[in-house]
Amino acid sequence: MLEILYEDPSCLAVLKPAGLSTQAPAGIDSLEVRVRDLLCSGAIEAGTPADEVYLGLPHRLDRPVSGVILFAKTRRAARIISRQFGRRQVRKIYWACAEGTVEPAEGTWTDFIRKVTDQPRAEVVAAGDQNAQEAVLHYRTIKGCTLDSGLPGACLDIELETGRMHQVRIQAARRGHPLLGDAQYGATTPFGPQSTNPRERAIALHARSLTFRHSETKESLTVTAPLPAAWDELRLPAS
Repeated sequence: MLEILYEDPSCLAVLKPAGLSTQAPAGIDSLEVRVRDLLCSGAIEAGTPADEVYLGLPHRLDRPVSGVILFAKTRRAARIISRQFGRRQVRKIYWACAEGTVEPAEGTWTDFIRKVTDQPRAEVVAAGDQNAQEAVLHYRTIKGCTLDSGLPGACLDIELETGRMHQVRIQAARRGHPLLGDAQYGATTPFGPQSTNPRERAIALHARSLTFRHSETKESLTVTAPLPAAWDELRLPAS
């Protein structure tokens, strides 16, 4: 069952669950498939042919990440919202929980990242390396916590200035603070329900909110995604 966070005639925001791909090849379940099915069902009930339903996806989240995803319901909205993402005009806030004590308690991380050829991961490289892209984020510690292992952890509020592949995950791991559950980047602490299928497991990274300019009203709109149940034991503030 999809949790709709915001909807009007031009756009739709939903809560993406961890463990579900944003997009996938034909015949494989994904958030995009579920949203399209929902809109097509509504269109048919309203007497509109399903093939007239438009769905644009201006951004994505990694499979193990939860949080707000914004879809466009018209070509005009898709064009305008995609332009905002491309120009870094969308404010993107994430919440994360990492291993260790992050010091200083707030600051900016800047690295150069590139995708590893033929592998579903990224790496930090020197600024002049081929295909290197600058990655910048700003963070502050919401609270410290003690992990089940007895070791310290840190819950962070993160604002992305750029949007690179696995950016938050790799920048945190680079500094010795992999996100809980993110074994791909060195985490040893699990997070959330431990499915027998590793592809269904969550990591402690949640797209908390998106702020963008509405394609029709031009007003600034913020959509906030509630934290999934897996975060309850971290006892984070409600906002």
